[in-house]
Amino acid sequence: MTKYIFVTGGVLSSVGKGVAAASIAKMLQVRGFYVTAIKIDPYLNVDAGTMNPYMHGEVFVTEDGGETDLDLGWYERFLDLNMSKDHYITTGQIYGEVIQKERQGDYLGKCVQIVPHITDEIKRRIRRVAEKTRAEIVLTEIGGTTGDIEGLPFLEAIRQLRLEEGYLNTLFVHVALVPVLETTKEQKTKPLQHSVNELRRIGIQPDIVISRCSTMVEPEAQRKIALFANVEERSVFCSPTIPNIYELPLTFDRQGMGEYLCERLGLPKQKPAWNGWLKVVEDLSKPTVELKIALCGKYAKLADSYISINEALKHAGGSFRVSVKMDWIETEIFEEDLSKLSILNGYNGILTPPGFGVRGTEGKIAAIKHAREQNIPFLGICFGFQMAVVEFARNVCGLEKANSTENDPQTPHPVLDLLPEQKNVQLKGGTMRLGAQEVRIEPKTLAHKLYKSSLVRKRHRHRFEVNPKYWPILEEGGLLLSGKSSDGKRVEICEYPRNLFHMGVQFHPEFESRPGKPEPVYRGFIEACLRRKQGGG
Repeated sequence: MTKYIFVTGGVLSSVGKGVAAASIAKMLQVRGFYVTAIKIDPYLNVDAGTMNPYMHGEVFVTEDGGETDLDLGWYERFLDLNMSKDHYITTGQIYGEVIQKERQGDYLGKCVQIVPHITDEIKRRIRRVAEKTRAEIVLTEIGGTTGDIEGLPFLEAIRQLRLEEGYLNTLFVHVALVPVLETTKEQKTKPLQHSVNELRRIGIQPDIVISRCSTMVEPEAQRKIALFANVEERSVFCSPTIPNIYELPLTFDRQGMGEYLCERLGLPKQKPAWNGWLKVVEDLSKPTVELKIALCGKYAKLADSYISINEALKHAGGSFRVSVKMDWIETEIFEEDLSKLSILNGYNGILTPPGFGVRGTEGKIAAIKHAREQNIPFLGICFGFQMAVVEFARNVCGLEKANSTENDPQTPHPVLDLLPEQKNVQLKGGTMRLGAQEVRIEPKTLAHKLYKSSLVRKRHRHRFEVNPKYWPILEEGGLLLSGKSSDGKRVEICEYPRNLFHMGVQFHPEFESRPGKPEPVYRGFIEACLRRKQGGG
């Protein structure tokens, strides 16, 4: 039978459930078990696609076009597996499905209720992932914080799953904060105790408790947690703050969690094969050089806004034993004072990330112009790629006030325009050009050198494209349109061959980067940054 592991969180949000869940899955994977993971978000949104990054962090796009929670990115990076839309469940999806069935008369006149109809739909979707993937172990992370009213139906559903699947086939993990008082440096377990009590009041007794703390939890605090959480002391583990997040599975395993999981779930105790993962951790932990990268965009105040980009840069750096120091720069400062562009000279590379809306756009364009003119390695992603095209059109091709119609509908030179199939779209949610699409790459280009292929599949999330009317003008100016869609109708990659590295991509290569397997565009960018630092530019 399939084994089910459920991860809940307490005390506050962003306590580290996603990375803890991915680490648990990794410990089981290196022991030879086929593991997959699900993320449940209890909000009423159908998916994460319509939310501002400040509200929810990065929107992670799956191969099949799902706009999901950023934790699916952690699952993919840790397990080196592609997730799908099915691995992401929200309240909006659950209620939408149940209401549709009610309207169709599927419930045969019954009074439709949270229990059993909503909880049944939740359980059905969790089991559907098990059936489709044929995974031996399905790990499900429940988003939010224990005690949140919107999370109660999901907790009730997993309580029922314990009864239906049996004790040996289900396991509950609770991750909760253990704060350290600034004045006394004392580790306080009371918030965790209250969180476990709330979980038990709902009907769930955790099998494993993970204390999230800035340091390793002391033995006395661990004994207290075990006593008040009503668990064995050996089932209490710690998730301390560590410099390299990919070391967390090893940290857990050293504490005995891997063996305990196998024992508790009745799994054969197989020796873990950590060798490949140890190499990844070592490459990321022992850099010989530091590179400074300026990420010029917005949403800079929330670290979760561009997690996949951060990690892709780290993965690429690891392949050269280089640490990548990323400084987020709000581009509005360049709009206020162009002289501030000089701060970019202190960086080894400049990256403009994705984003929506006009705020900070002119600052992005100014930063891209500076990178091109000063021959600083530059990478533009999605909207960053589009603004690189705008910059080139204005400042090299002489198209005054060229812009995207997203930013200026009245621009005299709409070098970026809405995709034709988007012009009659009314709904905002789930209607962009999404998921993996084929990209054909021209031979004898930097893109072809990086990908070593003429055809790749890359994940997309956009509504606007480079206007085909302006392709000849851009190419005459010296911009190489080195990648196009498989039907030849859309530009996917542009590069400026005169510079050390000046490239933009319409897709999101960061979603496919893995520790130990850096995405080629990011690796090429970091290699160019390293060459500049070493004086080879």
